[in-house]
Amino acid sequence: MTKRYASIASTGRYVPARAVSNAEISQIVGEDVDQWLIDNVGIRNRHFMADGERTSDLAIAAGRQALERAHLTPEQLDRVIVATDTPDYLSPSTSAVVQHGLGATRAGCFDINAACAGWVTALDTGARLVEADSNVNRVLVVGAYGMSRFIDFTDKKTATLFADGAAAVVLTASDEPGYLGGRLAADGSFHDALGIYTGGTARPATAENVAEHGAPRVEFARRFPPTYNVEQWSGLIHGLLDQHPFALGDVKLFVFTQINRRAIEATMAALELPVERAHCTMDKWGYVGSACVPMTLDDAVGQGQLEPGDHVVFCASGGGVSMAASLLRWTADGN
Repeated sequence: MTKRYASIASTGRYVPARAVSNAEISQIVGEDVDQWLIDNVGIRNRHFMADGERTSDLAIAAGRQALERAHLTPEQLDRVIVATDTPDYLSPSTSAVVQHGLGATRAGCFDINAACAGWVTALDTGARLVEADSNVNRVLVVGAYGMSRFIDFTDKKTATLFADGAAAVVLTASDEPGYLGGRLAADGSFHDALGIYTGGTARPATAENVAEHGAPRVEFARRFPPTYNVEQWSGLIHGLLDQHPFALGDVKLFVFTQINRRAIEATMAALELPVERAHCTMDKWGYVGSACVPMTLDDAVGQGQLEPGDHVVFCASGGGVSMAASLLRWTADGN
C-alpha cells in the first residue's frame, strides 16, 4: 500500500475589526506602557473581538477562508478540530458550534485544550488521523482565542499582552510527504502559574468564589524562570529534529508562540540561526494564544515566504506547561 501523508492544502485567518493600540491600553491601565511593550515584548497593537462575537465566530470565519482557498466545501470535511482554552462554553465543545456554523455536516469534531500549545498539538493529532485512517481525508484544524473576555484591565501584566484572533489550516491526504512528525512535552508543576482558575470544578463560579477571587479571568499566579521559554523551545526543537534526517539549517521557517519577540530572538541565537528565519506577528496582533502560530503561518504564506519543498518548524508552549513542536514539508503553492 502507498504510504499516506497529511499535507497542509491551505491556510486562513480572521482578525477582529477592533484594533487596540498601546496608547489605548496605556489609557486603560493608567500608565504609559507603549515604549516598554515595544522594547521588551515587541507588541505595538492588538485586536479585540466585538461585543457580539464569540470564539466560535472567529473560528468559523478563519475556517471558511481556509476552505475557500483549498477549493473545498464544508461538506467535504471529515473532521473539525478546534484548539482553544477560551471556549464558548465549558460544555459542549466549541468545535460543535463551528461544525454547525460551517455546515460541515459529515465531519466529526472535538476540541483540544493544551492552552497556547493547542494548535500545534491539534495539528499533530489531525495529521496522525489522516495518516492512520483511510476514511479521514480532509481535516480542518483551527486555533481560536478570545482572551479579551477574560482580561482584568486593572492588571497591567495581562491587559497589555492578550488579544483575540483565529486561524485555520486544511489538512488533506497525500502520497507525498507533508507533515513529517511532532514532539509533545509538558511540565505539570507549573499548572498553577498561568491560567483561568475560576469556573471549573476546582473553583466553581459560585457567588462565594466570585466574591473572593473575582469573575473568571486570566492571571499570572506565579512567575516562570526568565529563561524558561528559550531553554524549552530550543531543547524541544533539537529533540524533534533528532528524530529526522534534517539539520537546523535545512529549516526555512520557524514559527513560535508569539508571546515575546525577545524570547524568539534569544531562541534563534541559541540555535545559532538568523532571526530572519523566525516570522513574527505579535507587533500587530498581540498575543493570541492558540491562534498565534497558525495566524503567523498564514501571514508568512501571504508574504510569499514559503515555496513547495521548504521545511517549517512550529514550536509552541502554554499554560500547564504544555509544549509542542512539529516539522512540516511545505507542499502548497500558496493561498
